[in-house]
Amino acid sequence: MINIVLFGKPGAGKGTQAEFLKEKYNLTHLSTGDIFRFNIKNETELGKLAKTFMDKGDLVPDAVTIKMLESEVDKNQHSKGFLFDGFPRTLAQAAALDTFLASKDQEVTATIALEADDEILVQRLLERGKTSGRVDDQDEEKIRNRYQEYNEKTAPLMSYYKNNKKFHAVNGIGTIQEITKRLSEVINNL
Repeated sequence: MINIVLFGKPGAGKGTQAEFLKEKYNLTHLSTGDIFRFNIKNETELGKLAKTFMDKGDLVPDAVTIKMLESEVDKNQHSKGFLFDGFPRTLAQAAALDTFLASKDQEVTATIALEADDEILVQRLLERGKTSGRVDDQDEEKIRNRYQEYNEKTAPLMSYYKNNKKFHAVNGIGTIQEITKRLSEVINNL
């Protein structure tokens, strides 16, 4: 079983690349953002709670995110592996994911970070916001707040996974096909 954590700042292309990688490697794609948006749209209790944080550009608290993700993994017990998109975002979440996967005799196989310049990503998100209707992609201040949250809470994961020899950085600038090729080279060499 292969379990990959795909991370990078908002707008780095995680969701786009995850669509290609899940098909190519027959993985179950678990996007916390998609799961939150589904719950928000359907006005579930989790969705209402998540929305209060997301509307401010803040990360949803670990306990809520972890519980939700465990439920999604349990729903897909026969999967050949998972592609975690947007999770973990904090050291506490990484430790919780490791503990949860270990309870199922699994582990994170690798983490792959899509790296790109902030200014390019801001423009990507503002453009995406025009067509997606996603409120969190339409306000530059909220976008920059998300980057600050990322730098404070998510960037430390690089050291965590580097120390475990599971970290790989990939240039997230280029055509979709070029980036997919770079990601595939990493995965094929695991």
